[in-house]
Amino acid sequence: QVQLVESGGGLVQAGDSLRLSCAASGRTFSNYAMGWFRQAPGKEREFVATIGSSGRFTYYAGSVKGRFTISRDNAKNTVYLQMNGLKPEDTAVYYCAIKNTRWPGQGQDDYDYWGQGTQVTVSS
Repeated sequence: QVQLVESGGGLVQAGDSLRLSCAASGRTFSNYAMGWFRQAPGKEREFVATIGSSGRFTYYAGSVKGRFTISRDNAKNTVYLQMNGLKPEDTAVYYCAIKNTRWPGQGQDDYDYWGQGTQVTVSS
């Protein structure tokens, strides 16, 4: 059974940084791309960042590009999201997900399993 467990969320001020972690189990982690998504209150879940199985290829939503960095440690079965220069509009529940292929992508339908989410709140 695949399990994804996010951690690292919290309440911060605008301009601060946070690093989210997502620990995976139940699948050969290094064979699959990973993604981060978020859902703000009253809004649909949206793509944030994705990384291929090797870590070589990454893609970002325009709203976070240049501020967020996705990375992975295949030896630890963990994917990270480093978030710098946080803004109030980044406030959301952040979810990690594991894709059904090794190639990164933005489409939520291509992700097989999801974590329970971690809350990030950015105050102004």
